Amino acid sequence: MSNSNRQTISYLNRRFREVGLEPNKRHGQNFLVDLNLVRLIADTGDIHPADAVLEIGTGTGSLTAMMAEKAGLVVTVEIDEHLHQLAKEELEPFDNVRMLLQDALKNKNNLSPTVLAPIYEWINQAPGRGFKLVANLPYNVATPIISNLLMLELPPRLIAVTIQKELGERMMAKPSTKDYSALSVWVQALCDVSMARVLPPNVFWPAPKVDSAIMRIEPIAAKRAAIPDLPFFHTFTRSLFFHRRKFLRSVLVSAFKEQMNKVQVDAVLADISFYSPTTRAEELTVAQIQDLCERFRLASQSLR
Repeated sequence: MSNSNRQTISYLNRRFREVGLEPNKRHGQNFLVDLNLVRLIADTGDIHPADAVLEIGTGTGSLTAMMAEKAGLVVTVEIDEHLHQLAKEELEPFDNVRMLLQDALKNKNNLSPTVLAPIYEWINQAPGRGFKLVANLPYNVATPIISNLLMLELPPRLIAVTIQKELGERMMAKPSTKDYSALSVWVQALCDVSMARVLPPNVFWPAPKVDSAIMRIEPIAAKRAAIPDLPFFHTFTRSLFFHRRKFLRSVLVSAFKEQMNKVQVDAVLADISFYSPTTRAEELTVAQIQDLCERFRLASQSLR
């Protein structure tokens, strides 16, 4: 059967019936039924032979097959045993596809090492190689997958993913808007981020209740180099937005209560031009939060 027939609703319905399978809501399964949009995800990934591609959510293997035609290696991860078996038939012709049947996450804050191991092994075999995340991501793991990939010592060259549109908007949000969050700061501090296409519910089966979006997230080496301690910045940013409506001083006093007293917190804040007693974290730009973070990192270190 030609690839163009492989991702229609009728095709998926028939194949799922053959193996006694139904889409699993718990695993966030929504299948793109427009092959042109599947190809757009692959194209947004800008895949080359020097790329290893990580795909979370193999599904029926349609996107995997498109990427395998261009990539040096595709490591595709599926948690659903039935889908894994279904995709095996689609992917049998490709010797550069590694299929993993498992959860991509070890826990909320860590990717499974067995997912990354074949990618790093392949990268280390020749100079100039790197990896990308290109996937129709299951909605329920999108945030931890993207956040954890950006924390890696060797982050992806590019992330091209389908996620909930609302989550994509949060990643791109500006200060003093309702969507501006720790995730906005974390992603924008490390990457250039843009929305390639909005996808309505009817291009998926089963149709989700929300719009989706294909996002292009490109980690920038110079941005990363400007953050001296990435884990500290990650923790600091999350603590700033934990009580987003509170005044900044009270949030910082709470966040640093083990390392600094109120007088010491006030001493750091006294030197900051953009601070006032009524400042809230959600009003600060990404650059201001980076500046604030570094001042508190150095101050807390000096008091040890």
